[in-house]
Amino acid sequence: MNRVRVTPEQIDHYNKPGPRYTSYPTVPVWSHSFGENDYLEALAAVAARPEDTLSVYVHLPFCAERCAYCGCNGTVTRHAHVVDKYLDRVEREIELVVPHLGGRRKAVQLHWGGGTPNFLNAAQTRRLVAMLDAAFDIDRDGRSGEVSVEMDPRIGNREQLELYRELGFNRVSFGVQDIDPKVQIAIDRIQPFEQTAALYNASRELGFNSVNIDLVYGLPYQTAAVFGRTLDAIIGLRPDRLACFSYAHLPRALPNQKRVDAAGLPQPYEKFGLFQQAVERMTDVGYDWIGFDHFALSEDEMAVAARERRLHRNFMGYATKPAPHMVAFGVSSIGDLGGSFTQNDHGLGRYQKSLDAGHLPVIRGMKLTEDDQRRRAALMHLMCNLELPFSMAHDDAMVEDFSRVAGYADEGLVTVESDRVVVTDLGRYFIRVLGMELDAHLSHTAGRPVFSKTV
Repeated sequence: MNRVRVTPEQIDHYNKPGPRYTSYPTVPVWSHSFGENDYLEALAAVAARPEDTLSVYVHLPFCAERCAYCGCNGTVTRHAHVVDKYLDRVEREIELVVPHLGGRRKAVQLHWGGGTPNFLNAAQTRRLVAMLDAAFDIDRDGRSGEVSVEMDPRIGNREQLELYRELGFNRVSFGVQDIDPKVQIAIDRIQPFEQTAALYNASRELGFNSVNIDLVYGLPYQTAAVFGRTLDAIIGLRPDRLACFSYAHLPRALPNQKRVDAAGLPQPYEKFGLFQQAVERMTDVGYDWIGFDHFALSEDEMAVAARERRLHRNFMGYATKPAPHMVAFGVSSIGDLGGSFTQNDHGLGRYQKSLDAGHLPVIRGMKLTEDDQRRRAALMHLMCNLELPFSMAHDDAMVEDFSRVAGYADEGLVTVESDRVVVTDLGRYFIRVLGMELDAHLSHTAGRPVFSKTV
């Protein structure tokens, strides 16, 4: 990868609110009139294709405490019985959904996200695995299937990792964010690096196929020197994959972020420099830059998939085990089924009451039109393969949008070839800006603080 120089003026020019495009159309334009009957129609569309495999996602919202920076849907509790009651409702949701899928189906990807999935105790973990195994044929072969869990090292231990391996989990992701004590105090997440390293080393000893780490850049009091030390420490561990996410400071939408000292946040140009530092450091030591916010060792399956144009992007980010449909369970969880998107209620109480009444807790969704599906294919190709083949423009409107993307050649973000637009090294930093040119729904959300800025 060539080094690129970015000016403060360019940062100011491209730093605008925009989606991360884990879906298209994006969640803010989905309709609240999409309800249970629409969800059942989507499930019927999946049932009509019994040969299709599935991805399965379970949202486990519970945390022992709420970190100040967090943008996830989480619930703070200290009580195991609260989790037990939640699992009762997840079990009920599975019972309501699976028959409409045509019965027990093969799942090539299972992911537990949160919240803090390892907040569950051993009995609760075994119970949830048993529920899912009864409902799905889960592929636990690391070559063809991925079974993954997110872990908070602050409450993790070797015994948890041993249990996950026993139950067939083959991938684990550790949330780290930053190892600097001052940054950790500022985001209310005290996590000594030794604690993280001990769990990381245990996961290696126990034979997880893939061990991943998540960092966040743009946090208060992060400087180039501070973040550099974090990168040094993580490189020393040598995880298979690293996700480096941009901190989005949205205190009006996320009240817990009001505890973050906004005066300590790096300015946009400084924040951009943190990520550029990550790109340069990671690629210097044998990692491939995947998409726009992931890194993987060159021999890792994700890097191979990217080189072979098999990479996929969904609500869990970049993935190597694409399935035509994602079925999701739990509060606020998002599904992608039969040409429709669905989302469960964000409110834990409302989610549980819906299921107690025998109803699926869907609160909004969207049935994709032909135009949506074509634009989705083009956007995902752009995000995964860093190019836009002109053959993907199916009508005059898309041709015009592709032309606008091609117009960024004058600014150095793309090059134009005879049959495609190719994203440059500079353009990768602003690929969300390029993607926004293909978004036919974006004007519907203009002026509303629903998206983070691109820098």
